[in-house]
Amino acid sequence: MLKSWKLKEVVLMSLFAVVFGIVYLLFLHVANIWAALIGPLAYEWMFGIWFIVSIICMYIIRRPGAAVLSETMAAAIEVLIGNAVGPRLILSGVIQGLGAEAAFALTGYKHFNILVLMLAGIGSAVFSFVYGYFVSGYAALDPSFVALMFTIRVLSGAVIAGIGGKYIGDALLATGSLRGYAIARTKKGDVNA
Repeated sequence: MLKSWKLKEVVLMSLFAVVFGIVYLLFLHVANIWAALIGPLAYEWMFGIWFIVSIICMYIIRRPGAAVLSETMAAAIEVLIGNAVGPRLILSGVIQGLGAEAAFALTGYKHFNILVLMLAGIGSAVFSFVYGYFVSGYAALDPSFVALMFTIRVLSGAVIAGIGGKYIGDALLATGSLRGYAIARTKKGDVNA
């Protein structure tokens, strides 16, 4: 998969994975505090932050595998620096990354507009929710509460990961630090951007 990648693309993806592995662990603590105040729905609205690296990396690098690899690496980093969930969290990263990757694959890796980025965030939300449904025992909860959890997670994926990922990518592009990456080769006004 990485055979056709440039070294700088692998390095950038790895850098984002380390940074967001740290961010993910920090937001876990924020979510735990928030959940103590309002209950388990606190995690749902924050899930988008845990999907964002896959969208940022794909938006910038635009190569098949960028979403799933970056999300998996970030999850592994998070485990290495102290998340007690362990290998199951790495599997979650793979699943979340596959959800985002599926959205980009549907477009043939040719479209990177805001709607596709939001769809990638939604894909991560749906894939992670299905996984969580079976692993975390959501079936024991009231169906209306499960539907609310799902809705909030999907919105979080679309807004925080999709729109937030585009915002971060565009902000980095504006600094000039992404010259030489696929995102910089997109012409202004391009519908694929």
